[in-house]
Amino acid sequence: MTMTAASPVTAPTAIALRGLCLHYTLGTSRIEVLRQVDLDIAAGQRVAVAGPSGSGKSSLLLLLAGLERPAAGSVMLDGLDLATLDRDALADLRRDRIGIVFQSFHLLPSLSALDNVALPLQMAGKRQAVAQARELLQKVGLGERLHHHPSQLSGGEQQRVAIARALVHRPRVLLADEPTGNLDDHTGALIRELLFDLQRDSGATLVLVTHDLDFAARCDRVLQLHDGQLHGKSPAAGTVGPHTAATTTHALPA
Repeated sequence: MTMTAASPVTAPTAIALRGLCLHYTLGTSRIEVLRQVDLDIAAGQRVAVAGPSGSGKSSLLLLLAGLERPAAGSVMLDGLDLATLDRDALADLRRDRIGIVFQSFHLLPSLSALDNVALPLQMAGKRQAVAQARELLQKVGLGERLHHHPSQLSGGEQQRVAIARALVHRPRVLLADEPTGNLDDHTGALIRELLFDLQRDSGATLVLVTHDLDFAARCDRVLQLHDGQLHGKSPAAGTVGPHTAATTTHALPA
């Protein structure tokens, strides 16, 4: 009896960029940020984008989130062409399918940690928003800080709240812009582990912008953005990938 090898299962495409261009005008000069960028990212994949300051990494995330319009080309996210969506539809897309983690946290100062995390669910009209937010904050080690406001939290605690807020609605795509850039080395290392653990649990596609090449090497793919072009690069030899690394329990600092 002849046995036929099973075909490998190919993950659907979560993000597709075609001919993506972005430029800014400064006086009489035109600054090219992205030039004819093509990229496919499979669902559930972790992709890091590295490059020098000013290379356009954060601009790329803004395009993926529909917060910036390209000069040319297309952005397909979760099967939707962002160019076909108006402002309200883009806001709905971010509310329902995209989570964003910023370097500067961007928590609402007038709200407690619990209310900051519950807000995306409440805006979507979800029931049990507060209960789900409480559960996720407990998971990231902030069960005793639920009713503290951002000004009462350390930088590491604020970033944990921000990560919980970005993932509470179980987005299809998670965009992280230098999520450890404002943290000390020790706290940054713990936030890296937390981000990867929660992303793995949720199954979201992760696009990570970072200057930290060790952080980037933990992803499935590393892309270098230089002169407006993305260049592919594999993780460093000997690096344990995030999907195979053993889970380690860390004591999260205050």
